[in-house]
Amino acid sequence: MSGAPPTQTAQGTKGPRTWQGVRAEVLRRIRARDWPPGTMIPNEADLARELGCARATVNRALRDLAEAGVLDRRRRAGTRVAATPVRRAVLQIPVIRDEIAAQGRDHGYRLLSRALAAPPAATAAALALPEGAQALHVRALHFADAQPFVLEDRWIAPEAAPGVLDADLARISANEWLVRHAPFASGTLSFGAVTADAGLAGLLDCAPGTALLRLDRTTSDGARMVTAAALTYHAGYRLRTTI
Repeated sequence: MSGAPPTQTAQGTKGPRTWQGVRAEVLRRIRARDWPPGTMIPNEADLARELGCARATVNRALRDLAEAGVLDRRRRAGTRVAATPVRRAVLQIPVIRDEIAAQGRDHGYRLLSRALAAPPAATAAALALPEGAQALHVRALHFADAQPFVLEDRWIAPEAAPGVLDADLARISANEWLVRHAPFASGTLSFGAVTADAGLAGLLDCAPGTALLRLDRTTSDGARMVTAAALTYHAGYRLRTTI
């Protein structure tokens, strides 16, 4: 077995049994330098046997630490303690209604347009749609205390979100409907500044030429791409995250 010898834990020789407990024990060994940076740690089967839990439990714990940048996992090459661990930012993307409510403000919503259409080539590629396929295009404006908050411009692949074509998106936003009915497993996120043209300026109540924050996001259910959305926020919006 590679890595440091088995370490007795406070929970006894069988060690932790939940994936959170396994994660805590792995972190303890890394911080105690039982497993220094760059060290190959024991394989999942050996760790599961030592800690008295299922291999799937160990796998879940190690995946979480790899996603956090603490471990470096490579297929067929094993798992090492990251030589230069990177703290990754955790970006919370809540339901827009909840984000506004958390600020102590009243949420308002207006559906601007809804249509089944062929998306632009870049969007079709992002959603992995075959040539000529249609998607649901939704544009809506969210308000905070009657002031424009964010413009939601979204394309949804209907096959990946069953029921969306029948959803009353004038009553509930696509953002909220998808969170309830089509949970995502992974996605991509990019953000940057856009300059408000006359259309954006009118919707978000700002002067043309104003710099606005735009988030572009795609989400997948693990097997299929579900949605591609562009969220353009009002002038002065601040994006918050944790590290």
